[in-house]
Amino acid sequence: MTDRGPLSGLLVADFSRVLAGPLATMMMADLGATVIKVERPGEGDDTRRWGPPWTPRSSSYFEGVNRGKRSIALDLTDPADREIATELVRRADVLVENFRPGVLARYGLDHEQAGALNPRLIYTSISGFGSSAGAELPGYDFVVQAAGGLMSITGAADGDPMKVGVALIDVITGKDALIGILTALRHRDRTGRGQHVEVNLLTSLLGGLANQVSGYLTTGEAPVRMGNRHPSIAPYETLRCEDGLLAVAVGTDAQFRRFSYELGLHGIADDPRFADNAARVEHRAELVERLEGALSARTAGDWQRRLTAAGIACSRVNDIPAAIDYAAELGLSPLLHVGDDHPPQVRPPITFSDTAATAPTPPPDLDEHGDALRAWLRSTDPVPLPNGFLNHDRGAS
Repeated sequence: MTDRGPLSGLLVADFSRVLAGPLATMMMADLGATVIKVERPGEGDDTRRWGPPWTPRSSSYFEGVNRGKRSIALDLTDPADREIATELVRRADVLVENFRPGVLARYGLDHEQAGALNPRLIYTSISGFGSSAGAELPGYDFVVQAAGGLMSITGAADGDPMKVGVALIDVITGKDALIGILTALRHRDRTGRGQHVEVNLLTSLLGGLANQVSGYLTTGEAPVRMGNRHPSIAPYETLRCEDGLLAVAVGTDAQFRRFSYELGLHGIADDPRFADNAARVEHRAELVERLEGALSARTAGDWQRRLTAAGIACSRVNDIPAAIDYAAELGLSPLLHVGDDHPPQVRPPITFSDTAATAPTPPPDLDEHGDALRAWLRSTDPVPLPNGFLNHDRGAS
C-alpha cells in the first residue's frame, strides 16, 4: 500500500458509479487509500459519457470525482471476471456500491456473501430511497430534491420550485457515506469486525434541511420559498446595490447597528421596527427598502470592501470563475493539477497539521490498470500492490 496519507494501507473496492459513491471513494483516495474502481467493460462509469464539457481523455463530470483511482473492467456475468471481483472483495478493507437491491446477490457479492468471504469488510451501500419500501425506486438527485422537499423551499416566492444548481444531495450523501465508513473502520479497530453501512439520498436530504425541517416539526407549518431570504433572520439575504446584488448576513443586533452605521442610516437601529432580530423579520419589507436605498449609492464591490472592514459578513454574488479567484486571493490554493491531458481540479477540502498529503494522480482511463490488477488478484500470495504501481505514473503499469 502507499505510505502517504492518513488512510494509507486501506484497500477500497469501488463498485459505485455516477456521483455519491465515486465522491466518497475519491475522498478516500485523497486521504491515502488505494481505490480500485470496478467498471463495466466497454462502457465504464455512466458519467464517462455525460458531456459536454469534455476533457482530452473523458468527460469533465467523470474526471471531477475519480482522481487517484485505479480502473479495472470486469463483467460480473462472466465467471472468470466474477472470480477476480470476488478476490478483490476478499482482500478489500472497504467496498462501496450503489447497485439496485438484489443485483450483486446474483454474483455472490451482496453484503451477506461478501461478509462471509471477508468478515473485516466495511460494506457500504448507497441508494436513493433506502432498502425497504423504496428499494426499487431509481435514485437520481433531481428526483430526490423534488421528493424530499428541497425544491419546495428553493426559488423565488412567486416562482416555480427549483432545484439547487448542483447535485447537492449526491454530494451530501457521499460525505455521509464517508463518515459512516470512517466510523465503521474505527469500530473495526476495536472489535476486529466489519459491518454494513447504509446511506440513502432521501435521508441525507432530510438531515440536511436542518432549521427548515426543525421549524416545521416545531410549528406544524411547512416552510415556503423565500428566494434568498432567511426565514428567521433579517437582514440575511441579497440586497441590490448600484450595479448588482450583495449577499449580507447580519446575525446579531450589534452587527446590525454597525451595518446600519456604515450605510449612513443613523438611528435606524433604535427604531422599534428594527431594534432586534424578531422585529426586523416582522418588518422585513420596510427594512429592505431602507437598506437598498442606501446601498444604491455604491457598487457591490465597494460595499463588500467597506462592510468587510467593519466586520459585516457579505459578498458580491460571484460566478464560479470569480469564486475560484476569490479563494486564491484568500490564500486557500483552491486548485490542483493531476497530470497532462487533464484540466485542473478543486483540491481536497481537508488539510492536516501532522499528516503528509497524498500526491494527486489522474482519473484513470477505462481498464487502465486491468492487466496489473488481474495479475495481482490471481496471485496465490496476496502480497501488497507494488509501490510503483500505487504511486502511478501513467503508463507505468
